[in-house]
Amino acid sequence: MLVGSTFKLSETTVAILAGGLGTRLRAAVGDHPKVLAKVNGRPFLAWLLEYLEGFGLKQVVLCTGYKAEEVESTVGRSFSGLSILHSRESSPLGTGGALRQALPFLRSGRILVLNGDSFCDVDLEAFGAFHTARCGRASLALAQVEDARRYGRVQLNDEDQITEFSEKGSAIGPGWINAGVYLFDLPLIEALPANTALSLERELLPLWIPQGVHGFKTT
Repeated sequence: MLVGSTFKLSETTVAILAGGLGTRLRAAVGDHPKVLAKVNGRPFLAWLLEYLEGFGLKQVVLCTGYKAEEVESTVGRSFSGLSILHSRESSPLGTGGALRQALPFLRSGRILVLNGDSFCDVDLEAFGAFHTARCGRASLALAQVEDARRYGRVQLNDEDQITEFSEKGSAIGPGWINAGVYLFDLPLIEALPANTALSLERELLPLWIPQGVHGFKTT
């Protein structure tokens, strides 16, 4: 257990989930990984790495799958001040399975995890302080939207503990949704079965609720 331990962002390993097929973006990205989709002339992944470097992070693990070799050749083993490691899946493992496969490269007691195909401007220092103060095992950054039907609503109690993940289309109107930025205590990842396809969103997060999953509300 890591309850009450000090959080040091600069010593935290980041895992970026970058193995998706990008089927919905095929018209825009062609036969390329969606993390390499061009945004203002640069791969989206470059913008994401630049954001992480701005917070003083030093080590990133890219969890790759589809066209992994293209991601590796584009990014290489370093990006400015970041060290880049590559964890390649040979068959689709889902977001949770890919994270478990990267376990040998995860070198901190708490792991910052980001979806590689989305961006939310989270204050990562504040997020880390929130996670430590709540003494939970997992924390999610949450974004508020006008209509949560498209995403699935996150239900919280008065102590910011998540009590339920509602399915897409289940509730109309404004609400908090999963922003795709997480902090997980390493034992959660260590306990996952190896070489097993798992979804963070659909399987693991709901399963972890009794252990303490909290929602960090972004502004």
